[in-house]
Parts: sequence; structure tokens; C-alpha cells
Amino acid sequence: MATLKGKKIIVVGGSSGIGLGVAAAALESGAEVVIVGRSAEKLTAAEKALAGAGLVKSIAADMTNEADVFRLFDDAGAFDHLVATAGTPPPNYPVGETDMQFVRSFVDSKFIGAVMLAKHAVRTLKTGGSMTFTSGINKDRPPIPGGSVVSAIAGSFSYFARALALELAPTRVNIVSPGWVDTQMWDDIVGEAKSGFFAEMAARLPAKRIATPADVAPAYLYLMESEFTTGETMHIDGGQRLV
Repeated sequence: MATLKGKKIIVVGGSSGIGLGVAAAALESGAEVVIVGRSAEKLTAAEKALAGAGLVKSIAADMTNEADVFRLFDDAGAFDHLVATAGTPPPNYPVGETDMQFVRSFVDSKFIGAVMLAKHAVRTLKTGGSMTFTSGINKDRPPIPGGSVVSAIAGSFSYFARALALELAPTRVNIVSPGWVDTQMWDDIVGEAKSGFFAEMAARLPAKRIATPADVAPAYLYLMESEFTTGETMHIDGGQRLV
């Protein structure tokens, strides 16, 4: 296993949620971290929360804007690992009521954004480094109704990584697939009903609780450190695929 000490890691989505958890864990491992998000205000707050003693830099960029993605890697400079956790609330309506503009926006932010990250990361990613993207439980346990689009996008990431792992070798490309994680996105999706949803799911899970960002961050660190793991999807869902 390689060490992250002294490595530079770009975390897209690093201002909150899972990405902030990954950034914190990487700093604890001795890495230098560049956190990326759309909101400069959130990035400033995240920098303060991480208190990285000069080892944290933030860059504001919109992953649906290719000029922003290009600039991101120019600003960050040469780096060792890319982690992408950024996401937006998914479509949740029956297919017969599909809002195609919303679907296009979701696909742009989730999948096309990942393709653009890979396209421009290769310019400055050091040989032997890695890219780790994020899918999710919806590919395995699609919500009904309304799960067709998000399930298709989440599932596509595993095939995306397999192909990129061959094309970009020896750069490693992997996927982390979390289950439900207690992040701000859940507040955005269900609001005050979150506690009820979480209590019901926690009772069903073999792990008997909902994950925090700190629970899933070690999966990202493992995939960065493991020099012999590529083209893989790592599930870290508390057994949610089983229930």
C-alpha cells in the first residue's frame, strides 16, 4: 500500500458531505488537499473547518462548465489523486411525468461532469496516480417510482471506470458506491421527514445505523493507496444491497 503523506489530492465536492469527510481523512493521513465546489462561501467555511495548517486550498468551479474544469486543473497544478463526490438531488418522479430539462441538468452535473473531470485531469495527474468517482446504492436498489434515471446514471459509473482503467493505465480508476449517508443533500430532498426515513432504514440495515461521511471516507483512501486496485466498484453501504 502506498502512503498519502505528501501527496496532493483534489476533492471535487469537498466543501460538504462525503467530500468534506474525504478531505478531512486525507489531511489526517498527511496529504495536501484541494477542495472544489461551486460556492465560494461554502469553500471558505470548509477550509476553516478543516484547519489544515496551510495544507488546504480551495477552488470554486462549476462541474457543468468545461472552462471552469479546465481552469481548475491549471490552478491546482500537478497532483496525485482525484476524488469526485459532487452531486445534486436526483430526479424522483415517475417516468411518465419526467421533466426532461431536469434530467438533462442531472446528467450534466453527475455524469458529463465526471467525463470532463477525467478529460482535463489527465493533463496534470502524475503517473501512477488515481481517479475515484462516486456512484451509489440506487443502481442496486432503485427507488420506486422515479428511480430509472438515477439508477441508470449510477450504474454507468462502474463501466466508465472499467474502460478508463484500461485507457489510462497505469493511472488507476475506481468507484465508491455508498448507501444512504447523512449529508445536507438528504435535507434538500426530504426536509424534516429525514429523521423518519433514516430511522426506518437504520432498522432494516445489518449495520443498524445510517452512515456518516466519516464512515465512507476510508473507502476513498483505500482506493487511493492501493496500487493494485483498478477498474473496481467498492460498495460501502452497511449491507443496504442485501435488504
